[in-house]
Amino acid sequence: MSRPVAVIAGASGFVGQAIARAFADDGYDVRTIGRAGADASWTDRDGIRALVDGAAIVVNLAGKSVNCRYTDANRDEILRSRVQTTRALRTAIGDAGTPPPLWLNASTATIYRYALDRPQTERDGEVGTGFSADVARGWEDEFFAGSLPSTRRVALRMAIVLGDGPATRSLVRLARLGLGGPQYDGWWFPHRRYRGIGPHPTGDGRAPRHRSRGRQRFSWIHLDDVVGAVRFVRDDPRISGPVNLAAPGTSDNRGLMAALRRVVGAPIGLPAWRFMLEPAMWVLRTEPELVLKSRWAAPETLTGAGYEFTYPELEPALRDVVGSLSGRRH
Repeated sequence: MSRPVAVIAGASGFVGQAIARAFADDGYDVRTIGRAGADASWTDRDGIRALVDGAAIVVNLAGKSVNCRYTDANRDEILRSRVQTTRALRTAIGDAGTPPPLWLNASTATIYRYALDRPQTERDGEVGTGFSADVARGWEDEFFAGSLPSTRRVALRMAIVLGDGPATRSLVRLARLGLGGPQYDGWWFPHRRYRGIGPHPTGDGRAPRHRSRGRQRFSWIHLDDVVGAVRFVRDDPRISGPVNLAAPGTSDNRGLMAALRRVVGAPIGLPAWRFMLEPAMWVLRTEPELVLKSRWAAPETLTGAGYEFTYPELEPALRDVVGSLSGRRH
């Protein structure tokens, strides 16, 4: 008997590599779509259609990393790389003689508004405004467009993934540089990096500013639970639509940075205001939004369906991840 085929797009990233390994361990014949070395490239429409035709599952994680400065070129590529790859897969699945019964597509928990008052669930979460929310909205609109009656579709609204990835490395560097105290929003020179994007941009174009005093929420998920949740969703036919991939133990910024200081052994952690973070994040080639935006996504669908998190609380997850990063350096 031939093995079931899992088609994974964006398998070169740290999340994609982990999911590809997991599916191979589960007995799947893993095929990839992407750049050099993949079984099909994004310019090969016939090759993509051949891969998805008869596949057991398609997982799309493709898209330019948001761990960059939001220049005009990067903003456009962040949106384009998500929408166009999703469109290519939707077209291929629609044309397939035997369409895959399941398609999982990456999305992001930054689709939700800045929230301090309550967690945002799949059932009653409110979509935000501005660049990140517009990217997420355009991504999901493309994913759920059209009719694919034979294919169950699930949008994986991922929180910040703790693992050997850019967000974790940036946070660890901040703590080790002595900037491991709470981070405060505040004044900075006017800019338009976070303005809306796409056919219907939202917001007023100005950079948002919130007086959260380091209490902005921090939703996260350990890489092991990303893999575990993907397997769980794959095996539970009841689950469809958006799914929040976020641990139940949401922290706030103060709690996050205190846990990071303990984990990395930083003796001090200076508080940082936006006027300090902006130049630091410019040096790190990323955006202060990583630590200043209040992300509060709750995994209502996963927990309601019975998924048990391996890492439901933040500090044990950080200790595992930072320990593995230290092991790789040595």
